[in-house]
Amino acid sequence: MAAGRNGAGEWPLDSSLDELEQLAGTAGAEVAGKIKQHLNQPSPASYIGSGKIKELLSLREAGGYDTAIFDDELTPRQQRNLEEALGVKVLDRTALILDIFARRARTREGQLQVELAQNQYLLPRLAGQWSHLERLGGGIGTRGPGESQLETDKRLVRDKIHRLERQLEQVRQQRSLYRRQRKQSGTPVVSLVGYTNAGKSTLFNTLTAAEVFVENKLFATLDPVTRRISLTSRRMVLLSDTVGFIHKLPPALVAAFRATLEELEDASLLVHVVDINHPMAAEQYLTVEDELIELDLSTKRRLVALNKVDLIAADEVLLDSRLVEERLARFPGLSADDAVFLSAERGWGINRLLAKVEAALHSAAPAVG
Repeated sequence: MAAGRNGAGEWPLDSSLDELEQLAGTAGAEVAGKIKQHLNQPSPASYIGSGKIKELLSLREAGGYDTAIFDDELTPRQQRNLEEALGVKVLDRTALILDIFARRARTREGQLQVELAQNQYLLPRLAGQWSHLERLGGGIGTRGPGESQLETDKRLVRDKIHRLERQLEQVRQQRSLYRRQRKQSGTPVVSLVGYTNAGKSTLFNTLTAAEVFVENKLFATLDPVTRRISLTSRRMVLLSDTVGFIHKLPPALVAAFRATLEELEDASLLVHVVDINHPMAAEQYLTVEDELIELDLSTKRRLVALNKVDLIAADEVLLDSRLVEERLARFPGLSADDAVFLSAERGWGINRLLAKVEAALHSAAPAVG
């Protein structure tokens, strides 16, 4: 069961809920239905209004669902009140993404990053585990064992967060050392960025002949991978595939993946991969661009790879047709010089992409003498 609201500066509500449904499917849930409510501001106590709670209750009593998923991050109070009112497990978008990340993380670094984000998410919500003890009241003699247990649990989670942060700091230092060595070698780095499921890993596999896991689901791959490739002039560069971005990406995840995302800082060039066939392609493009601004990467040189053109063009010859060129107008501020139409799946436009990468690296290279 998915529920959401509309607000200023957000995607169209139906599109956001469609993506939430995809996330739920990726996590293994079977979606029974979707419900929405238009509010200027969410209820501080329950996120949605009392009428919608009654509607959800009616659907639950009809045997419609056993979990309710909300398309925003809920406060601990909202989550607790909703679970009490609905009598089912309540998840928000952040918890759902964390669950998917936990399933997808394969390397030790990825697992550490996800575990840190999970514990940071859990800490303010521990009080809800002991809500039944609130009836004890205050005053001398009313301090129950549950309250002591809650404080113990909070301390244990805080200790775990500090331990994970120390371990990730070691990873960050190791990565920093590796990047310095890589920089000394003079080999430029090209990093793929983009919205989740835009085809980054497929493009990475096409360019490197690697076998990175690819699946038509959100966040199919999570751990970063780097391989050496040769450009058209036989110049060698390092190509890295990074974790995908998503609408309403939880800040805790961005913070937890800091060590991984710092790889983008030393990249000579970013290749922003976009699923040009997606109905929300322009919004996905802007979401990633906004995230790059948040990461202080707005001035980093980048190319835009408009991927999956095989879904709108019959063959590679049509890549320069008006049908495809009209799509470019959907992306604010993007010029034809900084964009390449391609199909990573079929290998269309790959040579053009490599030529543009080479030209971009050449123009960014410092003058000699």
